[in-house]
Amino acid sequence: MASTMTETPEKAAETAGAVVDAKELTRVYGEGDTAVHALRGCSITVEHGELTAVMGPSGSGKSTLMHILAGLDRPTTGEVAIEGTEITSLGDNDLTKLRREHIGFIFQFFNLLPMLTAEENIVLPLELAGRKLDKAWIDEVIGKVGLSDRRKHRPSELSGGQQQRVAIARALISKPTVIFADEPTGNLDSATSAEILELLRQAVSDYGQTTVMVTHDANAAAIADRVLFLADGCIVKELRGATSHDIHAAIEEVNRK
Repeated sequence: MASTMTETPEKAAETAGAVVDAKELTRVYGEGDTAVHALRGCSITVEHGELTAVMGPSGSGKSTLMHILAGLDRPTTGEVAIEGTEITSLGDNDLTKLRREHIGFIFQFFNLLPMLTAEENIVLPLELAGRKLDKAWIDEVIGKVGLSDRRKHRPSELSGGQQQRVAIARALISKPTVIFADEPTGNLDSATSAEILELLRQAVSDYGQTTVMVTHDANAAAIADRVLFLADGCIVKELRGATSHDIHAAIEEVNRK
């Protein structure tokens, strides 16, 4: 008679725990009197199915933090774990494999390959990882971002908003553990930005897609489950369920410090 396994409380806690867990991150560029301390002991956890926005004035360290969390840069000190794997000590090859398996990226300037069609750009992460192409999933993601009739067009034949939709689909296609979005609406007009933000929120709501978004836009941050505010390389404030009005007020408070 087959035995039935039940999940232990410890395992359940692990399953429901942090996707990203960073401890005491510092990042120093340069040496001596000219050294720049981009991060000064930041710690952050990102939970499953959560959309986290990171805000702060220019030079506050928000992009540096995102790059380190995503394994695109290494901290001077501190540790980052993704799904329980400590990434700061991984070699370049292992780090590349981990990014392909666990991380999706959305950039301000899209970063699409101009010679590929929209669909070819979208499935590229799967092909690079040597993974089987699931046509039903590809069709679903392309439909979700509203590109079913544009899948054979190259980036030069698409509007900025459509190119960012391709970038979102490319990030979603591999079902990553976490998506990092760096100013995803920073190069778009306000109407198109609203459409892109709705897509990002739907990805979290419909697919449970954990997402970390760096933005300077309070309206963008207002779609997040929580907002982290950085100043001088440190997280100085956190809001949950905030409106754009709350976020503007918090920005003013942070800037006064």
